[in-house]
Amino acid sequence: MSEPVASPQKSRQKSRQKIGDWLGLIRFSHTIFALPFAALGTVMALATPLPSGVRPLLRLQDLLGILLCMIFARSAAMAFNRLVDAKIDAANPRTANRHLPAGVFSKGQVRNFTLLCAMGFVASTLLFLPNPLPLWFSVPVLLFLCGYSLAKRFTSAAHLWLGLALSLSPICAWLAIRGPESLWHPSDLIAPALLAAAVAAWVTGFDIIYACQDADYDAEVGLHSIPARFGVAGGLRIARIAHLVMLGFLAALPLAAPQTGLGWLFWTALMVVGCLVVRQHAVVRPNDLDRVNQAFFDANAAISIVLLLAGTMDIRWR
Repeated sequence: MSEPVASPQKSRQKSRQKIGDWLGLIRFSHTIFALPFAALGTVMALATPLPSGVRPLLRLQDLLGILLCMIFARSAAMAFNRLVDAKIDAANPRTANRHLPAGVFSKGQVRNFTLLCAMGFVASTLLFLPNPLPLWFSVPVLLFLCGYSLAKRFTSAAHLWLGLALSLSPICAWLAIRGPESLWHPSDLIAPALLAAAVAAWVTGFDIIYACQDADYDAEVGLHSIPARFGVAGGLRIARIAHLVMLGFLAALPLAAPQTGLGWLFWTALMVVGCLVVRQHAVVRPNDLDRVNQAFFDANAAISIVLLLAGTMDIRWR
């Protein structure tokens, strides 16, 4: 007896669920944290004359390359994280329902997905040719991004590692647009370096907040994190310091790199970001971590978007 044929409607529903599962595996919605900073780095790179005095050319293939590189690099790093942390996630009650422990995907599927995304990232850097820098740095950058997933096994500075990983986005976008000429003139890198430093401090702070949820578990099984080492209260204090450092780097950006064209809109956005940071810390307390996800996603998504919009309008209208 032949098996019943699935209706087209059920097949489409299964396909949508499968796509949703893959997007959930890599937390695709969290791309909104780093992508706006890559975009802001791109806008600044295009608006700022090169050391030779020539303004960089706007090529659509460069913009496509930045978008694809961001998606592929982050997807590869997140899938690798889920792969190497499968046993840890399975043993942690908070993460036991993630895709690999729950059996939604097999390790082979996630391994193949990671490899495909890694190859997609390297291939996407070819769009920047004749600028060779993205291709040259593609493998080292990818290794550094994936290395974060192993960091908590040996250092409490894993949060900083993640911050540095995401901070590469504005620097890489800057070099992809401007090419080797920028690399040979260190003063030309002040603007993306300050933006990258702000991103690194920002991500370090909010990752410490997020890790507070697993402080007891990490300490019990020997994983390294700031909350596991210094306690939740100590971790939140360090996160506040990291976010103050972030605000300092952002304030230094228009002052140290006036050629970028950031002005009053950016300063206004910085005040809004300061309020969002205060709110982020106000809703999370050592004895009340119920709103960590709200502080983690909502506030951080707003911070990245506000800075991108303000910075872009400032530069566009100068």
